[in-house]
Amino acid sequence: MDSKKLDISLDQFDKAYFIGIGGIGMSALARYFHHLGWKVAGYDKTPSDLTHELEVEGIRVHYDDMGPSVVAQFQEISSTLVVYTPAIPKNHGELLHFQHINAQLYKRSEVLGLITRSSKAIGVAGTHGKTTTSSMLAHVLASSSVKCNAFLGGIASNFNSNLVLDQSSEITVIEADEFDRSFLRLRPFATIITSTDPDHLDIYGDASYFREGFQLYADLVDPEGLTVLQGKLDLTTKGAQKRYGVEDHSSDLSANRLRYENGHFLFDVSIGNETWKDVELGIPGIHNTENALAVIAMSHFLGATEEEIRHGLKTFKGVKRRFEYKVRKDELVYIDDYAHHPTELKALIDSVKMLYPNKQITGVFQPHLFSRTRDFFDGFVQELSRLDETILMPIYPAREEPISGITSDALLEKINSDNKKILDPQEVIDYLGNRKEGIILTIGAGDIDRIVEPLTKRLL
Repeated sequence: MDSKKLDISLDQFDKAYFIGIGGIGMSALARYFHHLGWKVAGYDKTPSDLTHELEVEGIRVHYDDMGPSVVAQFQEISSTLVVYTPAIPKNHGELLHFQHINAQLYKRSEVLGLITRSSKAIGVAGTHGKTTTSSMLAHVLASSSVKCNAFLGGIASNFNSNLVLDQSSEITVIEADEFDRSFLRLRPFATIITSTDPDHLDIYGDASYFREGFQLYADLVDPEGLTVLQGKLDLTTKGAQKRYGVEDHSSDLSANRLRYENGHFLFDVSIGNETWKDVELGIPGIHNTENALAVIAMSHFLGATEEEIRHGLKTFKGVKRRFEYKVRKDELVYIDDYAHHPTELKALIDSVKMLYPNKQITGVFQPHLFSRTRDFFDGFVQELSRLDETILMPIYPAREEPISGITSDALLEKINSDNKKILDPQEVIDYLGNRKEGIILTIGAGDIDRIVEPLTKRLL
């Protein structure tokens, strides 16, 4: 963030205009300022459940690029905070208009950075797991005597929202996003870092620069705070640190004896010389157990008791599209998950195989971005080959143009399976809609979410 932006105070604004208001992070900020009593409006490309919720809450949303015709009250640049998402094209008419009238434009991460300067910010960073971990941390703290505010990267089921507000608490949980180096605009008092597996190489260039970005982020943590690190991460910290891992007895916190008993997911936690037996987690999975260890460490540091932490973990309901059960019958289980990186696929498949060792697993995967598919091609092939049946959808391009030779067909050809195919969205619904047994997974970060409800209705 440049010095001019650092000098401003949010107190000078009473209106906020969002270009790309329907994004999960942008909508949380819109809700936050609306809660403060500001006038809030914005543009998004397409209507969605989230934009509809914003409209119901009293926030004005439109879906046509209005260019210079943006509502007059939001053109008073001295009192209007204009926030845009990097996903908006540079030639977008409204964006160009605000630039033309010399409005001060802010990215979401820059606004979060300003908010973190006036509260005790707890960042949650990592290539994988940050949305679930930040939502779990927010729930544990909110249900304890500590309390918190939170800006989340997903819809947390306990709150049915991506925003948590509590004026009695100075703590703000922030999902610290590495995309576009956004997390370097934050000023965290303490942080969790779950993973640094390379990603977004179209931005960072290579794995070494990606890891360097996380080290720069770790360097921002207040020396009086705490950095909670997954045990295998090669990062240094200026202040105190705690490390965690599943079956990792060299770490400060270790989870052991993971088990699924009578519909309850349990594990034991070793913390130094102390053991918490039979900790229950509301959502199952090896990766979720690891996330829970990070939450235990941070919650304890912030003042939550063992009893409060246990209660929070037990009652955590998860996040939409993160290991989210859609159908849960004795013979048939359908889980929807946001995984879009080989490491996330591995964690998902490992957890499903642990929970349902005798069931056939069918996975529907939509690759996200041509560049990510190219950069991690072999990893995707390796993990998708572990499924009993693999269904691919065409690559979701998002902001990218096609890359020669990088297609779902090319991926399918390399997958080591006799039971594999490519289907479009409606074909997936028709093909799987009459399944009576086994495990069905829908996996990906693109628009695969649009088939989830139609498929669920067919399977119920």
